[in-house]
Amino acid sequence: MANAKLNESPREATSTPRVLAAQAFSRAAGAPLVHGNRIRLLRDAEENYPAWLEAIRCANKTIHFENYIIRDDDIGEQFANALIAKAKERVTVRLIYDWMGGLTETGNAFWRRLSEGGVEVRCFNPPRFDSPLGWLSRLHRKSLCVDGSVAYVSGLCVGRMWTGFPEKNIPPWRDTGVEVRGPVVADIVHSFSRAWAETGPELPAHEIPTRDSLPTVGAVDIRVLGDSAATAGLYRLEQLIAVLAQKTLWLTDAYFVGTTSYVQALRGAAMDGVDVRLLVPGSSGDLRFLRPISRAGYRPLLEAGVRVFEWNGSMLHAKTAVADGRWARVGSSNLNLASWIGNWELDVAVENLEFGDEMEQMYLQDLDNATEIVLSEKNRVRPVASSRANKPVPPEPRGLRQPRRGSASRLTAGAIRVGNTVGAAITNKLVLGAAEAKIMLFGGAVLLSLAVAALLHPLLITVPFVLIAGWIGISLLIKAYHLHVNGKDNAAFNGQSNRIDDSGGPVKSRAETPLLLREIRPKTPAAPEGASADQSRET
Repeated sequence: MANAKLNESPREATSTPRVLAAQAFSRAAGAPLVHGNRIRLLRDAEENYPAWLEAIRCANKTIHFENYIIRDDDIGEQFANALIAKAKERVTVRLIYDWMGGLTETGNAFWRRLSEGGVEVRCFNPPRFDSPLGWLSRLHRKSLCVDGSVAYVSGLCVGRMWTGFPEKNIPPWRDTGVEVRGPVVADIVHSFSRAWAETGPELPAHEIPTRDSLPTVGAVDIRVLGDSAATAGLYRLEQLIAVLAQKTLWLTDAYFVGTTSYVQALRGAAMDGVDVRLLVPGSSGDLRFLRPISRAGYRPLLEAGVRVFEWNGSMLHAKTAVADGRWARVGSSNLNLASWIGNWELDVAVENLEFGDEMEQMYLQDLDNATEIVLSEKNRVRPVASSRANKPVPPEPRGLRQPRRGSASRLTAGAIRVGNTVGAAITNKLVLGAAEAKIMLFGGAVLLSLAVAALLHPLLITVPFVLIAGWIGISLLIKAYHLHVNGKDNAAFNGQSNRIDDSGGPVKSRAETPLLLREIRPKTPAAPEGASADQSRET
């Protein structure tokens, strides 16, 4: 064994860990690594929107656009006009928007105008009576594919928040996206086709390119993450990255609510000497009441040596990561369970030193406008003046209505953090400090109010429970009925078959055959002398 190791070439010795890591990444994420691509980093709406609009203007065949929020404002009108113009040129334009994302921001007249202009518009996951909890899964993606040759993946929605309000002294939201070209675009189009199929008839097969049909245009390796919801591929991959990072792991997230296992992975990396940093929104977050909830999760990270920074500018909406200057991620996924498990998300993971270095430089520039959070001498979470120049936050003009929707996951994230903190107080299995006091006060007040309401007015609790339980019960009965009818139709179809097996009985379909009978087969009898190998092979 020792001789085998001595005879191993240095190249094989250094490449083997990388091969194993690549294999682990592919299995964890459920997505293969695609070679031969080119990628361009795009910062904020200032760089993303012009690139999107230029790609739309240059489209010749197809435009596939999906976004969580498309607001009915001047920015939304700009994109609507561009899409309608291409549809009139007989370019196939398809658009998916999320029902919840557009609930309060965009009226039906906006979508009707697009449809009348020739754009195929579909709404993702509107409320259905037979699916009372279906609203929990949202299309949180932000992607654009043009002609199956260029694609854009980002955290940006479409609206004035991302361009800012200069006339009111409000800067644009901070966000990040990428432009990709090469064989990996086929994976992004395929991801769009999966979401499109969820809302109606599928895309024609000939409009979905294959990797082999797209030319190699560079030397960047990319994998596409988040083909559909409830797979937790990114969750597994993020934990794996935290475990394998050797020098640095720098994260940017808009609505961070890490699970216990992920927080432990970050803590373990930091205690092992990895430079772990987390950049999150500060006081200018789009939902300010979530700030104390987010801060409640800082303590275990800070105690392990993770450095936490809060953004000083307008809303920080970017979702990025970079590890060891070699691996990077950009997309729509936040670091919480809503994104990891519930929503349809789309990210790209890039394995390239040049792009990793570009991501690191951008991260350091962002820290120039951030405040570091530390533990004080009394073990309290508090902000301190950063060693870098901190730019002042412009005052908010009076009378301006702040946008109410930035991400599907923020309310879910807050609920999870409240639940974790209240549970920790009850079980005494997490050290709680001053940062959690407000959450404990809120949770205790809510529970006490519910108890008093149930005591004084039982119908206030009973009626909503009866309605919700009845709704869920009816939906289950409807689904059971449909399954029963489909089962009878399949049985009738199979009963009409005239095929017979070796025993003279009708041949059963695979669905009718018991599992044990399908998996446990008798040994194949020996072939008669002179029979060919093909004749003796089990069919």
